[in-house]
Amino acid sequence: MKFSINREQVLKPLQQVAAVVEKRQTLPVLSNVLVEVSDGWLALTGTDLELELVARLPLEGENQSGETTVPARKLVDIVKSLPAEAEIRFEVDGERMLVKSGRSRFSLSTLPASEFPSQEEDKAASGFDIAPGVLRGLIDRTAFSMAQQDVRYYLNGMLFELRPGALRAVATDGHRLALCDAELEGPDQEASVILPRKGVMELSRILADAGEMVRLTLGRNHVRIVAGAITFTSKLVDGKFPEYERVIPKDGQRRILADRETLRQAMARVAILSNEKYRGVRVQLSEGSLRVVANNPEQEEAEEEVSVDFNGSPLEIGFNVSYLLDVLATLNGPQADLELGDSNSSALITDPEDKAAIYVVMPMRL
Repeated sequence: MKFSINREQVLKPLQQVAAVVEKRQTLPVLSNVLVEVSDGWLALTGTDLELELVARLPLEGENQSGETTVPARKLVDIVKSLPAEAEIRFEVDGERMLVKSGRSRFSLSTLPASEFPSQEEDKAASGFDIAPGVLRGLIDRTAFSMAQQDVRYYLNGMLFELRPGALRAVATDGHRLALCDAELEGPDQEASVILPRKGVMELSRILADAGEMVRLTLGRNHVRIVAGAITFTSKLVDGKFPEYERVIPKDGQRRILADRETLRQAMARVAILSNEKYRGVRVQLSEGSLRVVANNPEQEEAEEEVSVDFNGSPLEIGFNVSYLLDVLATLNGPQADLELGDSNSSALITDPEDKAAIYVVMPMRL
């Protein structure tokens, strides 16, 4: 195998591919990136058995077909350290890959490409095109509600529901829920899949650099995204997502309209003196006013009062202030719309000008 390529052409795709490779692996080949040359194209592949990322780049000049695997981190560091616009020559010599550029020369150990695992093709799949900004918007507006290391493994990910003319993303950790809808043109299929947390975060990074449209394919065992030169594949979480629609409050008698940034800043200040472990605050609601109170085991206390548009009966309710801050930071509009029932009911929070996303925060006892 032999080929040459410009540093600027290969650096970013190589970094993206290497990002899915775990530093510590039980199988040595999983620390490597698969390098393949065929028909004037270079393919770079990285995997951790759950995620797979493939970058395909056109080659100019003389090249010889072949395949091998080399240490991912070392290859990235070598390419990154070379001067801008440098021409890099790669050649396999026995069990070594030689990397040359100018007066620099590196010899990397290799492992056979035959040992590198590949993702199976998913036959029963629903594919459609979507704007990368739309898909990333779904992720950005819901990802903070995913669980991190919950024993209910299906919560450590994001639900994607494909419906005729729409795609929905849902995330919950059992204490809060985020849901966002996006309209689609074309697909009339239905599918429901859970993408694991690492896959969600990696996908968001890829979409940030994607072009005009990406191809999204939802299969039984995998999700696949083709974004320009990058093909991203992730295994799905095998589990049943909770019936999330049952926890969305339907009859909040109290509706509060508040300036989003004023409320966010007030809660951020009060949070300083909340209990560091439980992060609980009391929200005291009265006509035209919302008071937030926090205290901690050191008997310290913080209180903020915010003017709001509210005419209903008074209410006192407890919340985890971190959950409220996450929602207020995610909303885009100038105002926040809060719907509350009684002191045991969850809060429903939306942007009054954009109902595509809704957020549910469960109350806590203080």
